[in-house]
Amino acid sequence: MKLALPARLGSKRLGLVLLCTLLISGCATYRPSSPTNLCSIFSGNISWYKDAKLSNSSWGTPIPVMMAIMQQESNFVDDARPGYKYFLGIIPTGRISSAYGYSQALNAVWGEYKTATNNWGADRDDFDDAIDFIGWYTAGTQRMTGVSKWDAYGQYLAYHEGRGGYKRKSYNKKPWLLGVAKKVKARAATYTTQLKSCKADLDSRSSG
Repeated sequence: MKLALPARLGSKRLGLVLLCTLLISGCATYRPSSPTNLCSIFSGNISWYKDAKLSNSSWGTPIPVMMAIMQQESNFVDDARPGYKYFLGIIPTGRISSAYGYSQALNAVWGEYKTATNNWGADRDDFDDAIDFIGWYTAGTQRMTGVSKWDAYGQYLAYHEGRGGYKRKSYNKKPWLLGVAKKVKARAATYTTQLKSCKADLDSRSSG
């Protein structure tokens, strides 16, 4: 035989469940439901738009280019990591690289970014830091290699291979990478068109 809880206890119990649910959802990391639609991405989390605008203001790299690079690198997954290396095809021996987070920045270059910007608390799994990193890196690439910040194709090749690798044209030995860079270029173009259609609304929402 089940004993019925007093109404006030039942209400408290329900309230506790609702509070826990709100706390969990409030701490949940935002992951865009439509990562190929820039308007949907920013509408789902207006703070991302503010962060992207701030990076653009700081470094001059177009928002669609930065977001296209991030989409290719992590598909906007905050804790994205590369796969494992295997010994004899079955024994994992560690990650392929130290790449991590939204930007998939390696440990060494992330350290360079923190030193150069004095952003010592930067984390690769924080969107604001990751988008600022991409702006910083692409601006540096233009300065060091001459690749325009508006050139999503060239910027992605330099981002993937490193500036030294780009200068050595290491990408020419990787036909698959050239194909990926073309995808990033196309994505940046699509994002540019999309952003034009919703920029006024996003600006209005982000100014409040």
